[in-house]
Amino acid sequence: MMQGEEKRMGKIIAVANQKGGVGKTTTSINLAAGLGYAGRKVLLVDFDPQGNATNGCGTNKAGFDPKHTTYNLLMGEDRIKDDVVHLHMPPIDIIPATIDLSGADVEMASTDYTVGREHLLKNKLDEVKDQYHYIIIDCPPSLGLLNTNALTAADSVMIPVQCEYFALEGLTQLLSTIRLVQKLWNPHLSIEGVLLTMFDVRTKLSVEVQQEVRKYFKEKVYRTYIPRNVRLSEAPSRGMSIFEYDTRSEGAKAYAGLCKEVMAANEKGAH
Repeated sequence: MMQGEEKRMGKIIAVANQKGGVGKTTTSINLAAGLGYAGRKVLLVDFDPQGNATNGCGTNKAGFDPKHTTYNLLMGEDRIKDDVVHLHMPPIDIIPATIDLSGADVEMASTDYTVGREHLLKNKLDEVKDQYHYIIIDCPPSLGLLNTNALTAADSVMIPVQCEYFALEGLTQLLSTIRLVQKLWNPHLSIEGVLLTMFDVRTKLSVEVQQEVRKYFKEKVYRTYIPRNVRLSEAPSRGMSIFEYDTRSEGAKAYAGLCKEVMAANEKGAH
């Protein structure tokens, strides 16, 4: 357990990869949900204009005001308390996203926001950082100002990597962006870990990609890998994390394992 409910850790983890279809949102939802079920207080920030994390953990069923989303948080006067939606299953808080967020990149590029535009999200999250054990940001699959905001606000980056040909090639841009953010806005940003997704133990390719990624990132690669799993791909369309949809599935076991690794890495010395 943590050192008392009054003392939060406030670790902000951005889940990022500019390539689509690598399991980024699935990881954001199920990491947040798994940590929530493990008794941690978790905020999930949907920072992807597609809003897949919002839909995928049932926020639409819980109901939210489309005037109070990550767009309003970033570009307006809203504070976290104005936009947060409290979910029960999974037991997490979420700030939802709608397609409006896609306009934020363009607006931030305008002259009004040239100073401090990279810190807009950080400034808002800093107000509530100590109220949560973990804040998970589901980043958009692109490398614009939204991603820069997420990486500037984050303590660390979790990178999902799909076990496919050229898995590492797509990471070059992301790693360059991370280095740029470290240099200009967030010197303390680190790589939380690299997560192998859509792993198929029966294929030679998955095994080869795993070896290649481990050779490149070494101990930064999680022992847990996320298998190709039908239940995992079905769950978001039902507005559920894998832990509500099918807790016995291989996907649920894998994400539970990931959550244990994340907690072990971040809660050393916690009781």
